[in-house]
Amino acid sequence: MAKLAFLGLGVMGYPMAGHLAKAGHDVCVFNRTGAKAEAWAAEFGGRSAATPAEAAAGAEVVFACVGNDDDLRSVCTGESGAFAGMAAGTVFVDHTTVSAQVTRELAETAAHAEIGYVDAPVSGGQAGAENGVLSIMCGGAEETFGKVEPIIAAYARICRRLGEVGAGQLTKMCNQIAIAGLVQGLSEALNFAEKAELDAAAVVEVISQGAAGSWQMENRYKTMIADEFEHGFAVDWMRKDLNICLRTGDEIGAALPVTALVDQFYKDVQALGGGRWDTSSLIKRLRALG
Repeated sequence: MAKLAFLGLGVMGYPMAGHLAKAGHDVCVFNRTGAKAEAWAAEFGGRSAATPAEAAAGAEVVFACVGNDDDLRSVCTGESGAFAGMAAGTVFVDHTTVSAQVTRELAETAAHAEIGYVDAPVSGGQAGAENGVLSIMCGGAEETFGKVEPIIAAYARICRRLGEVGAGQLTKMCNQIAIAGLVQGLSEALNFAEKAELDAAAVVEVISQGAAGSWQMENRYKTMIADEFEHGFAVDWMRKDLNICLRTGDEIGAALPVTALVDQFYKDVQALGGGRWDTSSLIKRLRALG
């Protein structure tokens, strides 16, 4: 069992850190809202710290799951940042979805301090985190990845190294690009079924068994039909992710026409007041069109 730190206790980080504690690891947590860190410690029997550096002190591996590039920089760098509390030979694992640019920047900073770095964004949503069945895509040196893979297994269905540092974030971009198109297609299909006065649930029961089937269809169609959008991964966060995808696509010369269009559709959902609705709320935009 290892001595660990976990930074960021949002809808994903809170249960992920919990799985580490349940696996028998010694876990110290940090969260910007200290009360949440204290509540986690009370629930799982771990410890909480006032700063990332304090949480990271003495830890063999430090995990982070925060909001965006700026949030990640703030918990890593500076006098109270995690890197200041980490010793040479330890490893930092980032589960945040951020740009490959900030990943490489922070990995370089970590390397100067002889700290290993693994970018390890996740897919599977809040339910995946709570049930410990996330898909985790990693970038980093093989030896460094080998140190943390058995620990990450506490909340992973699959955890795979895709290449050097940054490869995890690039793979997560592929994931979000695929999801964007899938959710829009599913939204259009369900809206079409409703307009055609078909039983939408019966339609899905049939088409899901053929080539149209997908995780999104299986897990979201019922709540989409019911006009319920409270599954955790918010439109605001999806737009943040898609912006990263679009910027990176421009940098590497990859055309993303559907992704760019769906990003604008999510902007329309935000205008409807749905910034905190989950990503399946694209159908709300279609319903609003009449």
